[in-house]
Amino acid sequence: MKAHLLYQDRDFDFEGSLPPNQADLVQDLELRILLEAMAQGDEFLLDVATKVLLNGSDQPQVIRYRQHILQDGIAHPEIIRELYGIAVAALDDKRKLWGYHSPFPTAVLTGAVSQLEASFARLKQLRKVADDHGNVFHSEGLRQLFDALQQELDDAYRESVARHLQNLRLRNGPTISMELDRDNTGINFVLRTERHPQAGWKERLGIGPRSVYSFSVPPNDEGGHRTLSDLVHRGINLVANAAAQSADHILSFFSRLREELGFYIGGLNLWDQITDTKSWMRFPEPEPSDPLQFTTQELCDACLILTKGQSVVGNSVDGDGKSLIVITGANSGGKSTFLRSVGVAQLMMQSGLFVTAKSFRASVSCTLFTHFSREEDASMTTGRLDEELKRMSTIADQIRTPSLVLFNESFSSTNEREGSEIGHQVIKSLLDANVKVMVVTHQFDLADGFFQEGRDAHLFLRAARGADGQRRYRLGVGQPLPTSFGEDLYYRVGRWMNEQTGE
Repeated sequence: MKAHLLYQDRDFDFEGSLPPNQADLVQDLELRILLEAMAQGDEFLLDVATKVLLNGSDQPQVIRYRQHILQDGIAHPEIIRELYGIAVAALDDKRKLWGYHSPFPTAVLTGAVSQLEASFARLKQLRKVADDHGNVFHSEGLRQLFDALQQELDDAYRESVARHLQNLRLRNGPTISMELDRDNTGINFVLRTERHPQAGWKERLGIGPRSVYSFSVPPNDEGGHRTLSDLVHRGINLVANAAAQSADHILSFFSRLREELGFYIGGLNLWDQITDTKSWMRFPEPEPSDPLQFTTQELCDACLILTKGQSVVGNSVDGDGKSLIVITGANSGGKSTFLRSVGVAQLMMQSGLFVTAKSFRASVSCTLFTHFSREEDASMTTGRLDEELKRMSTIADQIRTPSLVLFNESFSSTNEREGSEIGHQVIKSLLDANVKVMVVTHQFDLADGFFQEGRDAHLFLRAARGADGQRRYRLGVGQPLPTSFGEDLYYRVGRWMNEQTGE
């Protein structure tokens, strides 16, 4: 029996590695905020959320499979949490048992039987949940799980298992058969079902043949007891190993169930927190990578919502068929926030989560990369430009198509002419390799250079600025301008300082 709650036909590889650029994604997109909201202080849930979020699927059907399960969970969160609690309790049971991994077969058998009894009690709990609530779920993944529980754990099977476990308790001692080899050593040991034949009346009166011949080892015969113990160990070794493997198999099921349900528990935690902010939340529409699609209404940065604890300004963009989106405009106008919102939404979509938007439809990407400008670090042994170029070189080595690369003020650590030329060559090479690119830049030469090409596959957005210099945090289609209106910030800071000094 398999959980299969993240893929239709296989388990999620929780032992696999994170993508090599995971540190950049977490830092640039501020994903720690999102992951901690999903985990709610639980280190196990944090680990699960990190692995699934950063190892998203690029198959739309897999994404929808997960979305439907999470939608079921949102409709009935108490049942999903109950299932998760049963899986956690089943694994906790193992820690309370001893002897499971003893070198002695008798201890192995005793521990394995105890573990099997505890695990089957938890399986009965899962079966009861399936019987009581299975009809309220509609997703393929949960229906498949509940059907398996009901079909494979029917009454006849459970009675058979209980009977076998009772026999394996060997309460009257083991019954073992063996054959003698030519040198009178024992071979072909077999553990038999306990039998207690009734002696006939002639045997009971001592006038008939005996049906059983036996002898007892004297209490003070240490050698005899060692030999008998060795015979017992050899007789039950195969059964003990088989029981231990069965117990491990069932525990493996509970372990997978806990891991895969853990992702949906994280999704429920996130849903509850964002619901409190009264923000838009919708399940996105994942589309194939060809043709390129990207259309959203009121897309917000989920991490910013969680930080502020309230809804924030969203943006609407129609970018279908656009392989390059260039974002320019006023300083502090929401450009970087929008770029982060796109990256976070892409990761959330491809992991199977909802997004913080009124609607979101986008092509899947096999990889997502970020190249954000960084503050100068005292530990750097080279200049900032060298550091940016090294990160870009690493991305070039790892990138595959179809991919999405987000640039935020990249190559701004040098003069505009040089930075624009580097940026233009890098972005053009990525576009030629069928990589989708989004760029936030203040470099007019870079933005205008692409604008002058006049290609339909390029989209240019500009951060809005009110007539009074106030930021609206809205993006609209607009030609790049040679100014970012930095003087607005200068005057705002000046007014603030005057207010503080009373001048």
